[in-house]
Amino acid sequence: MTPSRPRLPARRVGIARALHDAVRPARLLLVAKTALAVALAWLIAPHMPGVTQEYPYYAPLGALVSMYPTLMGSARSSLQTLLGLATGIGLATVVVLTVGPNWWTIPLVVAIGVLLSGTGWFGVGREYVPMAALFVLIIGGQNADDYSLGYLTQTAVGVVIGLVVNVAIAPAPLTVAAAGQLAAFREQLATHLHDIGSAVSTSWPPENEQWAEDAESLADTSAELRAALAEAEESRRGNPRARGHRTRVQASFAELAALDRIAHLIRDIADGIADTIWDRPAGITLDAALPEPLSAACHAVADVIARGDASSSEDHRAREDAARAIRILLEVIDERTVDVRRTMGPGVLTTMHLRRILILSGTPRTEPA
Repeated sequence: MTPSRPRLPARRVGIARALHDAVRPARLLLVAKTALAVALAWLIAPHMPGVTQEYPYYAPLGALVSMYPTLMGSARSSLQTLLGLATGIGLATVVVLTVGPNWWTIPLVVAIGVLLSGTGWFGVGREYVPMAALFVLIIGGQNADDYSLGYLTQTAVGVVIGLVVNVAIAPAPLTVAAAGQLAAFREQLATHLHDIGSAVSTSWPPENEQWAEDAESLADTSAELRAALAEAEESRRGNPRARGHRTRVQASFAELAALDRIAHLIRDIADGIADTIWDRPAGITLDAALPEPLSAACHAVADVIARGDASSSEDHRAREDAARAIRILLEVIDERTVDVRRTMGPGVLTTMHLRRILILSGTPRTEPA
């Protein structure tokens, strides 16, 4: 029997995970590239021709907004930011050329900018629509034309510098990180099924409720993984360092689909047993002969989940042991059903799900990138 692992408080786990994410190599590379792009923008901005050199501080801002973890994300955010700025400047220009900025035109233009930013046309640049209009009308003042030209031009200079830096130092595709998260999810599923097996065998009814509470976190982890894989797919597009990664990303999506189904089955097992333990309306009594073989089957299948679709003799033996444990559980269920002439509800449900999990655990695991 595999004992339950000690758990850290959720808050400490969250803090540790946040700190780990902040210092990942991909994140540190983005930090270094952002600093480089901002520095180059600040060095180049004062040498721009005409009145634009009077507004050098907008070039570093442009470099900053153009830096994203992926090349496609950088290009998209840069274009959206420039579009938002141009629209806001255009709104302010209309006011400057007509009635001029005053107590009612300024809030009116800002209101229109906020309204337009809610259309979804500008993406990450939506906040710059009202902000650019406000800056031109208030900061630009009598020199609104020069200010508008300098604002937009210097921001564009920073954006171009940021894009050049991002292409010159292309980020590594995120497929490796995504594969690591998939492996962690697989381990989480195995641990959770081990916890269920331990809970039903140590005492009845189980005293530890953590296994039932943890079932809810499986769906959250699955959603986070789906987002990570989508980001990995985007990191591949237009990236010269991403040759050969398309197959890996597709394999990761296939593995996630299998793990997602396994997560649903494990949650269903947990819910069925919880219904029985706490006498919920859907609960059916668990026969006293079932906890021991049910626990053994859960542990055996959990070992297979953790291994994935490996091909060593030990892995084949683990799959055979899991199939045997499920068969023994089914035999006990059949015998007790005949003896007591009563349905073995939780046992039947768990057996069906464990067999499905065993099949799904044969999904090929992602190869290292």
